[in-house]
Amino acid sequence: MLTLKFIQENRDAVINGLKIKNFDAEPYVNQILAKDEERRKTQLEQDNILANINKISKEVGILFKEGKADEANALKEQSIKLKEDQKVLGTKLEAIEKELNEILVKLPNLPYKLVKPGKGADDNEIVKLVDDKIPHLPTDALPHWELAKKYDLIDFELGVKITGAGFPVYKGKGAKLQRALINFFLAENEKAGFLEIQPPYVVNEDSGYGTGQLPDKEGQMYHCNLDNLYLIPTAEVPVTNLYRDVIVSEKDFPIKNTAYSACFRREAGSYGKDVRGLNRLHQFDKVEIVCIEHPSRSYETLDMMVAHVESLVQKLGLPYRILRLCGGDMSFTSAMTYDFEVYSAAQQRWLEVSSVSNFETFQANRLKLRYKDEATKKTQLAHTLNGSSLALPRIVAALLENNQTPEGIKIPECLQAFMGTDIIK
Repeated sequence: MLTLKFIQENRDAVINGLKIKNFDAEPYVNQILAKDEERRKTQLEQDNILANINKISKEVGILFKEGKADEANALKEQSIKLKEDQKVLGTKLEAIEKELNEILVKLPNLPYKLVKPGKGADDNEIVKLVDDKIPHLPTDALPHWELAKKYDLIDFELGVKITGAGFPVYKGKGAKLQRALINFFLAENEKAGFLEIQPPYVVNEDSGYGTGQLPDKEGQMYHCNLDNLYLIPTAEVPVTNLYRDVIVSEKDFPIKNTAYSACFRREAGSYGKDVRGLNRLHQFDKVEIVCIEHPSRSYETLDMMVAHVESLVQKLGLPYRILRLCGGDMSFTSAMTYDFEVYSAAQQRWLEVSSVSNFETFQANRLKLRYKDEATKKTQLAHTLNGSSLALPRIVAALLENNQTPEGIKIPECLQAFMGTDIIK
């Protein structure tokens, strides 16, 4: 979340900046500043009482030494009353700080200067388009859900039987393709200097709060009520939370981690043709990259992450485009996001397969993730970044559709060693 100090010093910039995200911040900012003024007055009142208590305590000691017990006891009674007042103020102060925090967490992150206004996906900027590899399929080409059935790769109906819609069962070479992609992505990430992490798939409330899923997206997460734990929507959540309440060393930047995980999303309200087959699932596999970086270099690191994800898509031989999201299509927590989309030839549409984002200090403020500045010796908030590298379902959809031939489905060269074959027959 935005820091209170930043809001105090940049009131108009916060209000105007969040207009780019189509968010009316003025009522919230006014509430925050008013509540902070109340907090300051209460804190000052409490400090004055504590000062009086300390002063009286010293005077009582002197009076007892001088044998003036009656005067000392009278002052002690006054001190008892002040302590009661101080306790009341302490309770009031806690309530004010809680109310202040509840308003602060409702403010989205400010968009970076390159982010343009816009209402939604139609207003995103295409910053790169590589469509020379779009295959020209015959009129009888099949969409991936029919190919999955034809080659016995994925059983959607069996998933419905076991769990429900959006939980497919991968079989045989379908399961092997999943594993091949995961191993390929992790191997490429490791070559690029990312340390592999194997995180838990469930997190506590503090972790969900730290990366911004709570309280903003609790309706989209699967909640284990009995234990008050949440199934992760992405490995970003547990991996970033490795650094919650941590002061890292400035010399360790950039901190680069990668992790494979299953991801769980309720996808409430998602209906229609876009949810067919692998297009939108409740459970899916994804490899993630997470970086912790010095604020002065985080946008260089964002560019590095975008270039790395692009290299993966290129090696898979898929047509792709890179979009810089407009304010209206960005997440609550992001300062700037690039989306990758690959072209699905049988469906004749672009499918999102990755989001790469810089959150600047937004998550770090919640996480209390800091570093010690070597020059000033003061602790500062770090910047956090993450990206999909890559999400599997729509990659699989595009690979199956784009690479279908009369002989079978061709396997990209980069996956053949992991698959043990160059074609699915």
